[in-house]
Amino acid sequence: MNSEPIGLVTYRLDPDNPPVLTAEEQQAWTKLQEMGDEGIDYSDIPPLPTTGWRRISELVPAENKQQITLRLDADLIAFFRATGRRYQSRINAALREYVTAQKKAV
Repeated sequence: MNSEPIGLVTYRLDPDNPPVLTAEEQQAWTKLQEMGDEGIDYSDIPPLPTTGWRRISELVPAENKQQITLRLDADLIAFFRATGRRYQSRINAALREYVTAQKKAV
């Protein structure tokens, strides 16, 4: 195993003791603070894609759900579980969006 450093630098910012800005950095910061929202140039940002995502409550059908056993990749389960409670409803909503998109494509 190679024990040479890989060039990774970590830095912890102490909010009670911020670093001192140079005159140039202070000038740029002041200019940024004085600029209003209308002064921001958004021309190089691509438009947001329209995904068609909706609220989960709009996607849940009125009929009863059916319990099954389904094998999913561990990273998918971890992702949805990390989103909080009702993660299974979000998995169901994602699958429903896929089915809806496939029906529209046919």
